[in-house]
Amino acid sequence: MQLETYIDYTLLKAEATTTQIDALCAEAKEWNLKAVCVNPVFLERCRENLTNSSVALCTVIGFPLGATLSDIKIEEARQALALGADELDMVINIGALKENKEDLVFYEVAKIAELTKEKEKILKVIIETAVLTDEEIERVCALLLKSGADFVKTSTGFSSGGATIEAIRLMKKTVGDSMKIKASGGIKTREFALALIEAGADRIGASSAKEMLFSE
Repeated sequence: MQLETYIDYTLLKAEATTTQIDALCAEAKEWNLKAVCVNPVFLERCRENLTNSSVALCTVIGFPLGATLSDIKIEEARQALALGADELDMVINIGALKENKEDLVFYEVAKIAELTKEKEKILKVIIETAVLTDEEIERVCALLLKSGADFVKTSTGFSSGGATIEAIRLMKKTVGDSMKIKASGGIKTREFALALIEAGADRIGASSAKEMLFSE
């Protein structure tokens, strides 16, 4: 398996520097990775770095808590697309989901999905599985099937846990082949990445691409 074609090479730390971002892009190009995923402030820099490469440019929206006002999330998405993002990874309003305010969750995702569809770009929706019950995971996945989003994604990597085989299987059971799945959060080894793909993941978000690709 060409694992590199699954990897979104990620650097979302608050202390990330331009030098580190440049290195991220250079390595992503060298290793033929699927995408780089960075905070919005680095979009223009990455766009320059990735010119004439096949590596997609991904950024995050409403990150990492998902508790941003809806209008701000939507505007953040609009600006990110204008700055050259190919893919958006947005965080749902997790508290709203837990309070059964599904209309709010759906509204945000559907509005941002409209923007990505207009630009023929990709929307991935982070649901933060570590803080959800199985019932909530199934419920939000069913909701996202109607939203226009392209992927459902496990985690931000900033919560109490990351991707698990069990969560991926549950998500796959709900969305089937109608949506793709991105696993992220705590994925450090090739073996774990391959197990997540076997369970149903179509994309792997990770900061440990080198270890995955080149470890013995």
